[in-house]
Formats: sequence, structure tokens, C-alpha cells
Amino acid sequence: MEDKKIIFSGVQPSGILTIGNYLGALINWAKFQDENNCIFCVVDQHAITIKQVPAELRRRTYETLAIYIACGIDPEKCTLFVQSHVPAHAELAWILNCSTMFGELSRMTQFKDKSKRHHDNINAGLFTYPVLMAADILLYQTDLVPVGQDQQQHIELARDVAARFNQSYSETFKIPVGFIPKTGARVMSLQDPLKKMSKSDENVNGFVSLLDDKDTIMRKFRRAVTDSDTCVRRGEGKDGINNLMSIYSCFTGKTDEETEKEFDGRGYGEFKEAVGIACAEGLAPIQEKFKELMNDKAYLEGVMRKGAEEANRMARKTLSKVYRKVGFVGL
Repeated sequence: MEDKKIIFSGVQPSGILTIGNYLGALINWAKFQDENNCIFCVVDQHAITIKQVPAELRRRTYETLAIYIACGIDPEKCTLFVQSHVPAHAELAWILNCSTMFGELSRMTQFKDKSKRHHDNINAGLFTYPVLMAADILLYQTDLVPVGQDQQQHIELARDVAARFNQSYSETFKIPVGFIPKTGARVMSLQDPLKKMSKSDENVNGFVSLLDDKDTIMRKFRRAVTDSDTCVRRGEGKDGINNLMSIYSCFTGKTDEETEKEFDGRGYGEFKEAVGIACAEGLAPIQEKFKELMNDKAYLEGVMRKGAEEANRMARKTLSKVYRKVGFVGL
């Protein structure tokens, strides 16, 4: 147990997860859990930087947890919990705010992007949420954080804040490393293949939800943006086809060479159809398990309680050390 790496990651319950979340993250989470100490969180506190409907946020919190489990993440092998059930996240975030520079936060590209999209609600939480993310990671003395390339800047901030705190108050936090897995895909939007697939995309045809039915999945893939060529092969300027080939490979296990050979002379229409079928078939068992879990709220709440107890125990160890280091009086 001692030589196992501690891995932490989480996803916001701000919408139903997409095949991008599944192929790029959740598949790898399930692989990590057998050989590492894994801590996976539904980060509901991050979600409220954007206005949420409370009833929908509660429902999506259950749904996100159910999707984690349906995708193969086993609550008996790892710690699964909801962020707001562990007060130490918010408590450590305040202390880390005092070790984070205004200039560092103002340079965060996601703050700039979200400010443009939500210009009527540029709140302080939107500005400081990278510090909460740092607290999420540092609380558990995390070794590795599996992330996409777009989150690498946040990991660097967490590392900088941890190093600054350690320098000021003596060794307290382990310096985490961002880990971009070799397996798993960076899935792009079906409507704009230069942009990462996102569950918050205003164009519903740009993403495939893990809960989309087969007809919806087929329709979205048929409408996927490609190019003026007709040959199914990877290439420069063929971003749409490159993306579809990655998705097809993830669901079928076929190499690019095998895919190119399979669709030689068959055209884009047939290929889109095949990708849609592979995706729908791949998601079917996940959707079946998800429905079963959502019909058993008591089980999900049991997972939440067990995970919160485990996470609270680990988090309080770090937080009590931090409180002592900064000079707070203990009782």
C-alpha cells in the first residue's frame, strides 16, 4: 500500500458527461484503481461559478456519481465522494488564496474564456476557482493528477502554490504532477473539430452524451463535420475525420491502418454510420448500469457517505497540519 501512488481527479456535475469525458478520462480512471490509491470526486463546488438551477445540480450530482460507477469505477477499490461533503476543500482553499498571487490567477486562460462566455456573471469564484482546484489536489498529498492538456495550467498553479507554501512554512504538501495518459483520446467537437468536445457546448450536435439514445447518437455522427475529400484516412486538414477515426479506434480497438483498410473506397457516409454504431454499442452497457444505479438512490447515498468519511479522514490530517503551520490556535 505504501508504495502506491495517490491519484486524484474530479468532474463537475454541470451537465451529463460526454464520450470525451469517457474516452479521455473515465476509462483511465478505471485502469488506475487496481494499482494505485485513487480518490475521485464529484466537484459540485466548482460547478456554482456558473449559475445553476439547484434542483438540477442535485440531480446531476447523483447522475455523475452513477456514471462514474457505471463506467467501471469501483467504490470498493477507490474513494468516491462529493466535494461539498468534505468541508476541508473550502477551508484549505481560503488559506491557499493567501499564498496565491493575483497576477497568477489573472493569467489563467480558462478564466479569460469563461469570462467571455459568461460576461454577465464574472464573479470572484470564477476568478479563484483554480485555488479551490489546488486545494482539492493538495489535501490528499496527491502524486498524480490525470488531466487533459487544457488543465495543465491549473496543475502548474497548484505546484507553484504548494512550493510557495512549503518554502514559507516548511515542508507540508507533496508537489503533484499532471499526468496525461498515453491511452485515451482527446475527443473533439463533432461540429468544430478544432475545439475539444464539451458538455457545455451550446450546439447539441457538437457532443455525444453518455446517455444519448442510439437514434440521437446516429443523427449526431451523420451530421459530423468532415472535409471535401472522400477517403477515410488521417491527414493534415482532415480534423473531422481524424477525430472520428480516434473515436472509432477507442470503441473498436482497431488501429488507423485497419480502419483505413476497412473503409477503403467506401466514403464518409458509411464511415460515419459505422462510428455511430460502434459508439452506441459501446455505451449500451454503461447506460443500462446507469439506469439501475439511478433507481437505487439509497445505494448511491451509501457510496457518498462512505466516500465522505474516507475523504474527510484524509483531508483533516492535511488541514490540521496546515492550520498548525500558519499559526491557528487548535482546540
